[in-house]
Amino acid sequence: MGGVSSTHLLRIKSKNPVSNANQGISERLGNQMDRPAASFMSIGDGVISADPEGRVTFLNSVAERLTGWRREEALGRPIVEIFSLVDNMSDNLSENDGVPTLGRDPSPEFANPRLLLSRDGVERSVEDSTAQMYDSGGNPAGTLVIFRDISARRQVEVVQARLAAIVESSSDAIVSKNLDGIIQTWNAGAERLFGYTAEEAIGQSINLIIPPDRRNEEREILDRVRRGDRISTFETVRVAKNGESVDISLTVSPIRDERGCVIGASKIARDITEDKRAAAALARVTAESDLRKRLYETILSTTPDLVYIFGLDHRMIYANRALLAMWGRSLDQVVGKTLLELGYEPWHAEMHGREIEQVRKTKQSVRGEVPFTGTNGRRIYDYIFAPVIGSDGEVEAVAGTTRDVTERKESEESLRQADRRKDEFLALLAHELRNPLAPLRNGLHVLKLAESDQRIVTQTREMMERQLGHMVRLIDDLLDISRISQNKMELRISRVLLSDIVSNAVEAARPVIEAAGHEFHIELPPETVYLSVDLSRLAQVLSNLLTNSAKYSERDSTIWLKAELNESEVVFSVRDTGIGIPESEIAHIFRMFSQVDRSIDRSTGGLGIGLALVKGLVEMHGGTVTAWSEGVGHGSLFTVRIPFSRRNLSAVDSSPRKAEAYRGGTQRRILVVDDNRDSAMTMSKMLALSGHTVSTSYDGLQAVEAASTFLPDVIFMDVGMPILNGYDATRAIRKEPWGRDITIIALTGWGQYSDRVNSREAGCDGHLVKPVDFDELERLMTQLTKPRSDPFSNPS
Repeated sequence: MGGVSSTHLLRIKSKNPVSNANQGISERLGNQMDRPAASFMSIGDGVISADPEGRVTFLNSVAERLTGWRREEALGRPIVEIFSLVDNMSDNLSENDGVPTLGRDPSPEFANPRLLLSRDGVERSVEDSTAQMYDSGGNPAGTLVIFRDISARRQVEVVQARLAAIVESSSDAIVSKNLDGIIQTWNAGAERLFGYTAEEAIGQSINLIIPPDRRNEEREILDRVRRGDRISTFETVRVAKNGESVDISLTVSPIRDERGCVIGASKIARDITEDKRAAAALARVTAESDLRKRLYETILSTTPDLVYIFGLDHRMIYANRALLAMWGRSLDQVVGKTLLELGYEPWHAEMHGREIEQVRKTKQSVRGEVPFTGTNGRRIYDYIFAPVIGSDGEVEAVAGTTRDVTERKESEESLRQADRRKDEFLALLAHELRNPLAPLRNGLHVLKLAESDQRIVTQTREMMERQLGHMVRLIDDLLDISRISQNKMELRISRVLLSDIVSNAVEAARPVIEAAGHEFHIELPPETVYLSVDLSRLAQVLSNLLTNSAKYSERDSTIWLKAELNESEVVFSVRDTGIGIPESEIAHIFRMFSQVDRSIDRSTGGLGIGLALVKGLVEMHGGTVTAWSEGVGHGSLFTVRIPFSRRNLSAVDSSPRKAEAYRGGTQRRILVVDDNRDSAMTMSKMLALSGHTVSTSYDGLQAVEAASTFLPDVIFMDVGMPILNGYDATRAIRKEPWGRDITIIALTGWGQYSDRVNSREAGCDGHLVKPVDFDELERLMTQLTKPRSDPFSNPS
């Protein structure tokens, strides 16, 4: 045995202070040492021997397995290296002979458990015993260590200890009893619940805590336990030491011995007295809460607003019915998804992601507005994200509501447009009223200066009558459109000839058509047609359409008026070769204050209410009016349809009647520039009668050409003119060497401060607003021939 003879092992003396514990081992070892070494190989414990210097002389197979050292590797190595204890065995060797000591509280045969660290790093719980070996002469022959692996047992002991600690520390009452109902164990929880100490309860019948009226229940429980049944949690009543009833929930399980036979029962009882009181209170609160919950659910499911909740991972937690309908999805398809996964455009999902994070970090709501295309099409939505604060004061989710504000936005935009049209209309009204007022005022001054010249007086009077008539029509149109919008217009229906309606309309529109030099054609049905209409109002409709075509057509254009019959309608159409209507404007052409082109070089007069008046009058007759154009520069077509009955036809006239084409037109050191010929003529006459040499131009291009040859000292420049507006004409004149010293005064119906700024920036020296007082005009001319002050300051 590695050099240790059996005779050397006959005397083994334990170094363990607990000598009685090792004496049995020593005696058995003494007997073993007389046997072959093979006998050490067959025992179930690990055996290691060492010589007096503590070098290993023997390991059996169990020691090899537990230490991880093979015998041939261990022989001759220090025993403390092979038998390595975690609590550092070398510290426990005796000072004299290097023998490891026993544990502090050994078992009858082995020391208290210690941890053995094997060669491969595995820790094992072991019990060990160490003894000194002597030879026959009583001399130390070495050390013998016997140890066994108790890891499994230790695990069981730890589990049992933990279970015992759990039982003892449990707030529930844990009690065991035998099959006769005698209490065997009683933990601290039972003492707290029922008031009896363990000494008072153990050995007593379980009836100690069972009310008399529950004794039958206990007998049934024991009967079921004997059958091996486990009784799941149920509620019952027990009585405490002080006599008070205790509501408990009880679970009963059978206790079995090692053979599996039922020997008793374990009970776990929990005090539910407060729970039952709370449950009763909760039932009342729950009833109210359920009502509120149903109310909330009803509101959320019926509101048209979109309601939803995001988790902090930006995934949907909830979406109400309106939102699911807008998405066209079910709740299962939505919950747990991000907005990107739900099909939102990346920019949209990223924007909301940033807002969710902002709400989480700041605990403040975020509001916004965004377009989105859902099952309802492209809509505008107003939304707000708000934090959901948990009990710890932190944001635990982000809730949101979204409202479809498309109609509101459209309404707001309509109001803005209406307000803008109103402002434009008021400015236009001032302009349109100043235009006829200017020649009227000029005419009065001409009459004073030329009262002996009958020819001039007559011409001036005729002009003043025309301008007065124009003002009357403007005012009448305003009153008519107001009456229509307030449903105060009354039609005077009578049976009238279609031809009379057309004649009255043409008579009213003819001066405008002739003044523009347009070619005009009329085509009427061959039959004599009677209509039940208001003659003057329907004639007003056609004259407004004809006047509109005349104003919005270049000079020398062509206009057609046609009337034809179908089975149930008379259809009037007014067609021209004028400036046309942009496609984007056709839908709005009949709105109040609407004009296709308000640019200065297209200014043709009018308040933008003529077509709105047409629409109102036609609809009052039960008819319709539409506009059509191939686009800018391609003319326009207006069609009026009035209900008609063929009973109103009479005998056929001769052939279809057409109006013959006709044309109309005219042209003449102060240069007066104005496209309003009456205004230009009266201003020129006033200036000529005052001793000035006057030349007249009717558009901006003519003005530039006339100024280059006439070389005036002063130019009175209208602003709103066709072909070339007054601003551009002024700029063109100022570019020429001969035009730099000419005094140019803007004379216009446009009188706002922005208009004065525009005329100054264009190069005008002054700005007068029609109708101008002649004395004021003379004063300004005198002022501008002296060192100049700023005539643009203090606008009126």
